[in-house]
Amino acid sequence: MNPWTVGVAIVGLAVISVVTRSFFFISRRELPMPGWLRRGLAYAPLAALVAVIAPEILMSHGQLLDTWRDARPPAVLVALAYYFWRRDILGTIVLGMTVYLPLHIGLGW
Repeated sequence: MNPWTVGVAIVGLAVISVVTRSFFFISRRELPMPGWLRRGLAYAPLAALVAVIAPEILMSHGQLLDTWRDARPPAVLVALAYYFWRRDILGTIVLGMTVYLPLHIGLGW
C-alpha cells in the first residue's frame, strides 16, 4: 500500500472513532432514551465480550469443534467453576491457563 493511503486511512479511522464515541457528549442536554433501550444498553458490554470470546472457545479454523481433544473447553469449564465459587478474576485466569497450557502444549490438544 502507498504510505499516503495508509496515513489517510489512519486519520480517517481516528476521526470516525472520535466522532462516534463522543456523539453523546456533543449535546449539552441529555438525549431522551426509552427505558427498554437503557435496559438493553446495560447488557451491551457483556454481549460484546461474549461475541468475541465464544468463537475462540467453540470454533477452530472457522468450524465448530468436532473433537473432545481440544484444550479450550476443559479450561473454560474449570475457570468458570472457579469464578462462580470464588468470584476472583485473577484466580480464574491463572486456573484456566493452568489447565489449558498442559493440555495444549503437553498433550498437543
